[in-house]
Amino acid sequence: MTPTRLVWLATVAFAAGFGALAILRHRAFASGRFDLGNMTQAVWSTANGDLLSVTDVHGEQISRLGSHFDPILALLAPLWLLWPSPELLLVVQAGAVAAGALPVFWLARAHLDSEWPAVALAVAYLLYPPVQWLTASDFHPVALACPLLLFAWWFLDRRRLLPFALCAAAAVVTKEHVGLVVAAMGVWYGLRYRTARPGAVVAVVAGTVALLAALVVVPHFAPSGTSAFESRYDSPSLDGRDLSYLAALLLPLGLVPLAAPLALLPALPELLLNLLSSTITQTSVKTHYAATAIPALLAAAVYGVARIGERAAYLIVLAASGGMLLLGPVGRVDMTADAHDEAARRAVAVVPDGAPVSATNALGAHLSERRRIFSFPVLREAQWVAVDATRLTYLDSLRPERARPALAALRRDPDWQLVFSEDGVLVFRKG
Repeated sequence: MTPTRLVWLATVAFAAGFGALAILRHRAFASGRFDLGNMTQAVWSTANGDLLSVTDVHGEQISRLGSHFDPILALLAPLWLLWPSPELLLVVQAGAVAAGALPVFWLARAHLDSEWPAVALAVAYLLYPPVQWLTASDFHPVALACPLLLFAWWFLDRRRLLPFALCAAAAVVTKEHVGLVVAAMGVWYGLRYRTARPGAVVAVVAGTVALLAALVVVPHFAPSGTSAFESRYDSPSLDGRDLSYLAALLLPLGLVPLAAPLALLPALPELLLNLLSSTITQTSVKTHYAATAIPALLAAAVYGVARIGERAAYLIVLAASGGMLLLGPVGRVDMTADAHDEAARRAVAVVPDGAPVSATNALGAHLSERRRIFSFPVLREAQWVAVDATRLTYLDSLRPERARPALAALRRDPDWQLVFSEDGVLVFRKG
């Protein structure tokens, strides 16, 4: 088998395998209203003529742009008409992330003397724990930035600025900070090829887009007039958890990216946002928060191998394999539906399509294909309530102690009738 065919085979196998894993995880009620559910609602709303409309955690109907600048979600609406299911988003994500192996292979092949080390680096990308978690942890538009930025790296490395600009533009509309990553790529380009003007243009344009997205667009659509995520940076600090996070990013690549420090420049925006945040999930490779750092880390790995020797590519494969075994999602995510999940499936089937509903997080991921869906215990104009009493959540957080009084009050309320109760999964109907 030729190297090129082997990379394509690995890419297709990853897309199929991790797409199936993500679907099984969803069917086992391990996904959530946050985040698969609210992305589903945004796509469903757009497909039904209400552009990017979602119900926020407090029950207000807002534009998705009031949370994050990710209008790329609207492009999924035509596909939704063909396959109206949250599983569509999971499959698209798995296929897109898998495709990132191709530019890694092309970039390595262009800089190395043999194709086989390039194959090793492409496979290492697919084995890399943060890449695998991108496909296994619900759906996030910024995950699509990972392959788009890798294609942008390939074109920029080849000094093909027009296709680079197209890939970069598509990446920028996946989240508000991605423009900063592209701006850093422009700086890298100017320094690497000693062409200040094109690099400066890329940096200025992309940086401006990022600032407009974060400081103008999101606040404009946010109910409060400010991003709901600003509070994460009220008291920035660094600690041992941050060092563990950096180790989890670099050790599965054998520390080889450190041999090409200039190429790591575009990883800094994402890394700084994560390291300075008070939200601990941002410093975990088991989330989507490394999505825009991965392309720079892989590009730096390629340049590092070119600098220190092609044998380093095989070291990276071994390190990525070990990282996958220690940190990867296979064997660590819930993929098997048990009797409780079957009860949950029957419960969500009781709720009529389109009816306003309030739900706990896991059930909400299966009930978001409607205009109004509330996070329990918010009721507002809900006509139905779906609660998993064994996995109680409070708004978008796992806080069962805060949700229990609300559930007890709902049970006592004569306006609400319990119409389904099985294995701790409850459905109430109003009136």
